[in-house]
Amino acid sequence: MSKPFAGVKVLDFTRVLAGPYGSYQLALLGADVIKVESREGDDMRYGNRANDWEKRGLAAPWVAVNAGKRSITLDLKKPAAIEAVKRLVARVDVVMENFRPGVMDKLGIGYDVLKAINPRLIYCAVSGFGQVGPDRETAAFDGMIQAMSGLMSITGFPTNGPTRVGFAGADVMSGATAALGVASALYQRTHTGKGQLVDVAMIDAVMGYLAQQFTEHMMTGRVHEQAANLSVTRKPTGDLYKTRDGWIVLAVMTEPQFQRLMKDIGRADALADPRFPDWPTRIQNNKALHAIIEAELVKETSATWAERFARADVPAGRVLTIPETVQLDHFDRRTILQTVDTPHGPIRVVGSGFKLEHGGGSVDRPPATLGQHPDEVLGEAGYPPAEIAELRAAWVV
Repeated sequence: MSKPFAGVKVLDFTRVLAGPYGSYQLALLGADVIKVESREGDDMRYGNRANDWEKRGLAAPWVAVNAGKRSITLDLKKPAAIEAVKRLVARVDVVMENFRPGVMDKLGIGYDVLKAINPRLIYCAVSGFGQVGPDRETAAFDGMIQAMSGLMSITGFPTNGPTRVGFAGADVMSGATAALGVASALYQRTHTGKGQLVDVAMIDAVMGYLAQQFTEHMMTGRVHEQAANLSVTRKPTGDLYKTRDGWIVLAVMTEPQFQRLMKDIGRADALADPRFPDWPTRIQNNKALHAIIEAELVKETSATWAERFARADVPAGRVLTIPETVQLDHFDRRTILQTVDTPHGPIRVVGSGFKLEHGGGSVDRPPATLGQHPDEVLGEAGYPPAEIAELRAAWVV
């Protein structure tokens, strides 16, 4: 079954996380992604834990967003490497990079140069603040963008100060936005025949995910605060609760759900409490309602409550560790966790976060070692074997 991006070729100069996450999404869906690295390799290849995978240049954080890509090394300081890029660009659909704006131009392979070679080229540039604007040349990193985008100001507990989310959220949001931008440009090209620049600013990408908070502020003037573990609705039954052996999150948002919750925990009497007749008063008396609910939940385990709430149609979820989540039966019938064979043994990776009925996402080749595919990649660009050998001898590839 053909995948959505079968036949699409991507020349991928991205490194670390934001850009590689975006190109990985395209690779999962069938694009032939050629990862261009320096001779030293992407910084993420070698990690900082010194395990066997990292010593091979296959650190797990790198594999997580680069499996399924082909790898070629190029010393972009050498004219022969720049010439190789130009020859490759004539035969690809997409170029992706996440250097500071202007770096590719200084190398002689910026958007204007490459689109003259291939007018159908889609050129995706991921940077902290975009290709235009007063901060365009400012280097950006995940934590910096989490701070500047407002994300940290609404995360965590007020007593602890602004808090980063528990993963590289700005990087991943930017990568996902880049993949959507490239997919949009590819579709548009089907009826215009034209390539274009896809300009992804990390701070814009994160703002796109905070649309509710920004729009409410601009419409009403509200300044959103840290909500600890409360739902964005601020309803007290959308919160974290202790159980006998751990934690559970309630997601009780409607009146029928609230009534089922109180009956199932044995506190139907609280439905007649004058402090809790409706959502405004429940929010006003949040601490009292939370205490009543938690006093019951601590009597049983998280698993027991999860089973009871599922039967009663009360939305709730146990707080699981990553090892516990991986073991869920859910994944036996899904495709997001995939096993990939490598010369060093099988590994499991995370694939597309959605399923397609026809030709969905999958990792179809093991993660590449550094510079594994120059012969085939350059051969496809028209280089004869003798010329590739010369490039190797000159340390260009």
